[in-house]
Amino acid sequence: MVRLAAGRFTVQAAAADLPLARTVLDSAQAHDSFPGLPRPRDAVAVAIAPDRRRFRAWSGREAPEWGAAVALPGERRIVMQGGWAGSDAGDPVPVLRHELAHLALHETMGDLPPRWFDEGYASYCAREWARDEVLAASIGLVIGGVPALDSLDDGFTGGAVRAGTAYALSYRAVADLAALDTARGLAVFFARWRATGSMDRAVREAYGLTLDGFERTWRRSTMRRYGTLAVFANLTVLFSVIGVALIPLYVSRRRRDRRRLEAMRAAEEASERAARTSALALLLAAVEGGRGGKERAGEGDLPPGGSSP
Repeated sequence: MVRLAAGRFTVQAAAADLPLARTVLDSAQAHDSFPGLPRPRDAVAVAIAPDRRRFRAWSGREAPEWGAAVALPGERRIVMQGGWAGSDAGDPVPVLRHELAHLALHETMGDLPPRWFDEGYASYCAREWARDEVLAASIGLVIGGVPALDSLDDGFTGGAVRAGTAYALSYRAVADLAALDTARGLAVFFARWRATGSMDRAVREAYGLTLDGFERTWRRSTMRRYGTLAVFANLTVLFSVIGVALIPLYVSRRRRDRRRLEAMRAAEEASERAARTSALALLLAAVEGGRGGKERAGEGDLPPGGSSP
């Protein structure tokens, strides 16, 4: 293992992940401030796991199977996946930013933030705008609407799909809260929250409305913004699935119609041949009948017992 250090950061990685370790260290130093919070001072250790086994061992049993990285605030440590990870591990720079935001929030606010705010703030700091795409395609919004903020915490342990929706809604809530003060963002809110220990009082004193009032407004606006998109996206998927399911039926119907048409054409051709044959037989019979009549007529002109001169 190789150890790199600069400022308040130390990065540990296998020799094969040395380029990644340098990128992580440079990014951490270059972007070491977080919206609304004082500049962090705690020393932070970043461990880049050389394989899946050690990632699981270093990140702890509570880390989800689908997690790309884990922040351990009590240890002021971050565990990331190394170069062995697939594309589902994400871009390491925003992933690192997300985890560093967890540590920065914990350094200033301690255990005050609930899970939904913690995750939403980390996504907000990492500018994870793609979270909105999850809401725009969420069947959950179509069926159950936008859930209450307190209920989002349960979603982070409900599997990758459910967690993805919880992350997206949490990100949207923190972003909308910060947008209430375009000049100062979350700065006054954090200061009042830390001073009073009450999130409701902090929202009231920073933005002039209650936490319940913000939540009602946020749920309505989120449903208006993404509910229609979700309905459209899911109907599009439904129609696509139906279309794919109908393709074999369509092909079968075309084949059946083609066979039926070929049978009709064959029957029509056979009928025409039979009609032509019948007409020709009638014509031949008529010709033969005419000849026979003439012959019989010629024989009748001779005198009885005589012969022609």
